[in-house]
Amino acid sequence: MASNAQLVKELRDRTGAGVMDCKVALQEARGDLQAAAEYLRKKGLADAGKRAHRETREGQVSAYIHPGAKLGVLIEVDCETDFVARTDTFQELVKDLAMQVAAANPGWVAREDVPAAVIDKEREIYRGQMADQKKPPPALDKIIEGKLEKFYSEQCLLEQAFIKDPSGKTRVKDLVAGVNAKTGEHIVVKRFARFQVGEGG
Repeated sequence: MASNAQLVKELRDRTGAGVMDCKVALQEARGDLQAAAEYLRKKGLADAGKRAHRETREGQVSAYIHPGAKLGVLIEVDCETDFVARTDTFQELVKDLAMQVAAANPGWVAREDVPAAVIDKEREIYRGQMADQKKPPPALDKIIEGKLEKFYSEQCLLEQAFIKDPSGKTRVKDLVAGVNAKTGEHIVVKRFARFQVGEGG
Protein backbone atom coordinates (compact mmCIF):
# COMPACT_ATOMS: atom_id res chain seq x y z
CA MET A 1 0.00 0.00 0.00
CA ALA A 2 1.46 3.35 -1.05
CA SER A 3 1.95 5.91 1.69
CA ASN A 4 -0.16 9.06 1.83
CA ALA A 5 2.77 11.21 0.73
CA GLN A 6 3.38 8.92 -2.27
CA LEU A 7 -0.28 9.06 -3.26
CA VAL A 8 -0.34 12.85 -2.97
CA LYS A 9 2.80 13.10 -5.11
CA GLU A 10 1.40 10.73 -7.73
CA LEU A 11 -1.91 12.60 -7.84
CA ARG A 12 -0.08 15.93 -8.18
CA ASP A 13 2.03 14.56 -11.03
CA ARG A 14 -1.09 13.26 -12.76
CA THR A 15 -3.33 16.31 -12.32
CA GLY A 16 -1.09 19.30 -11.59
CA ALA A 17 -3.33 20.18 -8.62
CA GLY A 18 -2.02 21.71 -5.38
CA VAL A 19 -0.95 19.62 -2.35
CA MET A 20 -3.97 20.56 -0.21
CA ASP A 21 -6.42 19.88 -3.06
CA CYS A 22 -4.79 16.47 -3.59
CA LYS A 23 -5.06 15.62 0.11
CA VAL A 24 -8.76 16.56 0.18
CA ALA A 25 -9.41 14.61 -3.05
CA LEU A 26 -7.70 11.49 -1.66
CA GLN A 27 -9.73 11.77 1.57
CA GLU A 28 -12.96 12.10 -0.43
CA ALA A 29 -11.96 9.13 -2.60
CA ARG A 30 -10.76 7.02 0.39
CA GLY A 31 -7.28 6.69 -1.10
CA ASP A 32 -8.45 5.62 -4.58
CA LEU A 33 -6.10 7.44 -6.98
CA GLN A 34 -8.40 7.18 -10.02
CA ALA A 35 -11.44 8.42 -8.08
CA ALA A 36 -9.37 11.24 -6.57
CA ALA A 37 -8.21 12.35 -10.04
CA GLU A 38 -11.85 12.31 -11.21
CA TYR A 39 -12.88 14.32 -8.14
CA LEU A 40 -10.23 16.97 -8.92
CA ARG A 41 -11.24 17.06 -12.57
CA LYS A 42 -14.91 17.61 -11.66
CA LYS A 43 -13.96 20.25 -9.12
CA GLY A 44 -11.73 21.97 -11.69
CA LEU A 45 -14.50 21.95 -14.27
CA ALA A 46 -17.01 23.24 -11.72
CA ASP A 47 -14.64 26.01 -10.67
CA ALA A 48 -13.92 26.78 -14.32
CA GLY A 49 -17.67 27.11 -14.88
CA LYS A 50 -17.84 29.74 -12.13
CA ARG A 51 -14.98 31.62 -13.82
CA ALA A 52 -16.48 31.47 -17.32
CA HIS A 53 -18.02 34.97 -17.08
CA ARG A 54 -14.72 36.64 -16.17
CA GLU A 55 -13.02 38.80 -18.77
CA THR A 56 -9.83 37.59 -20.43
CA ARG A 57 -7.79 40.63 -21.41
CA GLU A 58 -4.32 39.08 -21.19
CA GLY A 59 -2.76 36.09 -22.86
CA GLN A 60 -0.40 35.21 -25.62
CA VAL A 61 -0.16 34.92 -29.40
CA SER A 62 2.24 32.15 -30.24
CA ALA A 63 3.71 30.71 -33.43
CA TYR A 64 4.72 27.14 -34.17
CA ILE A 65 6.75 26.34 -37.28
CA HIS A 66 7.02 22.65 -38.09
CA PRO A 67 10.55 21.40 -38.96
CA GLY A 68 11.12 21.97 -42.66
CA ALA A 69 9.22 25.29 -42.57
CA LYS A 70 6.38 24.03 -44.79
CA LEU A 71 3.74 24.24 -42.05
CA GLY A 72 3.09 26.95 -39.46
CA VAL A 73 0.46 27.92 -36.90
CA LEU A 74 -0.46 31.17 -35.17
CA ILE A 75 -2.67 30.84 -32.11
CA GLU A 76 -4.15 33.23 -29.55
CA VAL A 77 -4.92 31.95 -26.06
CA ASP A 78 -6.30 34.42 -23.51
CA CYS A 79 -6.32 34.50 -19.71
CA GLU A 80 -7.19 37.06 -17.03
CA THR A 81 -3.80 38.31 -15.86
CA ASP A 82 -0.36 38.97 -17.27
CA PHE A 83 1.05 37.01 -14.30
CA VAL A 84 -0.61 33.77 -15.49
CA ALA A 85 0.25 34.52 -19.14
CA ARG A 86 3.94 34.44 -18.16
CA THR A 87 3.80 31.14 -16.24
CA ASP A 88 5.41 28.01 -17.65
CA THR A 89 2.08 26.16 -17.29
CA PHE A 90 0.24 28.64 -19.51
CA GLN A 91 3.04 28.90 -22.06
CA GLU A 92 3.31 25.12 -22.30
CA LEU A 93 -0.44 24.94 -22.92
CA VAL A 94 -0.19 27.51 -25.74
CA LYS A 95 2.71 25.58 -27.30
CA ASP A 96 0.81 22.27 -27.05
CA LEU A 97 -2.28 23.85 -28.63
CA ALA A 98 -0.25 25.26 -31.53
CA MET A 99 1.30 21.81 -32.15
CA GLN A 100 -2.18 20.25 -31.96
CA VAL A 101 -3.45 22.62 -34.67
CA ALA A 102 -0.41 21.81 -36.83
CA ALA A 103 -0.85 18.04 -36.43
CA ALA A 104 -4.63 17.60 -36.36
CA ASN A 105 -5.73 20.47 -38.65
CA PRO A 106 -9.03 21.47 -36.97
CA GLY A 107 -11.42 23.79 -38.77
CA TRP A 108 -12.81 25.58 -35.72
CA VAL A 109 -11.97 26.19 -32.05
CA ALA A 110 -15.25 24.86 -30.56
CA ARG A 111 -18.40 23.14 -31.75
CA GLU A 112 -20.30 26.39 -31.11
CA ASP A 113 -18.15 28.01 -33.83
CA VAL A 114 -19.24 25.63 -36.60
CA PRO A 115 -21.71 27.51 -38.86
CA ALA A 116 -25.27 26.11 -38.89
CA ALA A 117 -25.04 25.73 -42.69
CA VAL A 118 -22.04 23.38 -42.30
CA ILE A 119 -23.88 21.25 -39.72
CA ASP A 120 -26.98 21.09 -41.93
CA LYS A 121 -24.82 20.02 -44.88
CA GLU A 122 -23.16 17.28 -42.79
CA ARG A 123 -26.56 15.99 -41.64
CA GLU A 124 -27.72 15.95 -45.27
CA ILE A 125 -24.63 13.94 -46.32
CA TYR A 126 -25.12 11.41 -43.48
CA ARG A 127 -28.82 11.05 -44.36
CA GLY A 128 -27.84 10.43 -47.99
CA GLN A 129 -25.30 7.79 -46.94
CA MET A 130 -28.05 5.88 -45.12
CA ALA A 131 -30.83 6.35 -47.67
CA ASP A 132 -30.91 2.62 -48.51
CA GLN A 133 -31.01 1.48 -44.87
CA LYS A 134 -34.40 0.32 -43.67
CA LYS A 135 -34.26 1.87 -40.21
CA PRO A 136 -36.98 3.79 -38.34
CA PRO A 137 -36.48 7.61 -38.37
CA PRO A 138 -35.58 7.82 -34.61
CA ALA A 139 -32.80 5.23 -35.14
CA LEU A 140 -31.51 7.13 -38.18
CA ASP A 141 -31.52 10.40 -36.21
CA LYS A 142 -29.48 8.73 -33.47
CA ILE A 143 -26.91 7.45 -36.00
CA ILE A 144 -26.71 10.91 -37.61
CA GLU A 145 -26.09 12.57 -34.23
CA GLY A 146 -23.36 9.99 -33.55
CA LYS A 147 -21.71 10.82 -36.88
CA LEU A 148 -22.00 14.52 -36.05
CA GLU A 149 -20.19 13.92 -32.73
CA LYS A 150 -17.39 12.23 -34.69
CA PHE A 151 -17.29 15.27 -37.02
CA TYR A 152 -16.92 17.59 -33.99
CA SER A 153 -14.17 15.38 -32.53
CA GLU A 154 -12.20 15.69 -35.77
CA GLN A 155 -12.95 19.28 -36.79
CA CYS A 156 -13.14 21.23 -33.51
CA LEU A 157 -9.87 21.86 -31.68
CA LEU A 158 -11.37 21.59 -28.17
CA GLU A 159 -13.10 18.29 -29.01
CA GLN A 160 -10.04 16.61 -30.54
CA ALA A 161 -8.05 13.88 -28.80
CA PHE A 162 -4.85 15.47 -27.47
CA ILE A 163 -1.95 14.33 -29.68
CA LYS A 164 0.46 13.87 -26.74
CA ASP A 165 -1.80 11.36 -24.97
CA PRO A 166 -1.24 7.98 -26.68
CA SER A 167 -4.30 6.53 -24.90
CA GLY A 168 -6.52 8.99 -26.81
CA LYS A 169 -8.56 9.62 -23.66
CA THR A 170 -7.56 13.26 -23.05
CA ARG A 171 -9.42 15.76 -25.17
CA VAL A 172 -8.00 19.22 -25.78
CA LYS A 173 -10.78 20.76 -23.69
CA ASP A 174 -9.67 18.53 -20.75
CA LEU A 175 -6.16 19.91 -21.18
CA VAL A 176 -7.45 23.50 -21.09
CA ALA A 177 -9.69 22.70 -18.10
CA GLY A 178 -6.67 21.28 -16.25
CA VAL A 179 -4.70 24.51 -16.74
CA ASN A 180 -7.84 26.45 -15.83
CA ALA A 181 -7.99 24.57 -12.51
CA LYS A 182 -4.24 24.85 -11.91
CA THR A 183 -4.02 28.61 -12.52
CA GLY A 184 -7.40 29.54 -11.06
CA GLU A 185 -8.09 31.72 -14.10
CA HIS A 186 -10.54 31.63 -16.97
CA ILE A 187 -8.57 30.54 -20.04
CA VAL A 188 -9.97 30.87 -23.55
CA VAL A 189 -8.63 29.54 -26.83
CA LYS A 190 -9.54 32.55 -28.95
CA ARG A 191 -8.48 31.77 -32.52
CA PHE A 192 -5.87 30.16 -34.71
CA ALA A 193 -4.60 30.17 -38.28
CA ARG A 194 -2.80 27.28 -39.94
CA PHE A 195 -0.58 27.85 -42.96
CA GLN A 196 0.73 25.10 -45.21
CA VAL A 197 2.87 25.64 -48.29
CA GLY A 198 0.83 24.98 -51.43
CA GLU A 199 -2.54 25.35 -49.69
CA GLY A 200 -5.06 28.19 -49.78
CA GLY A 201 -5.49 31.15 -52.14
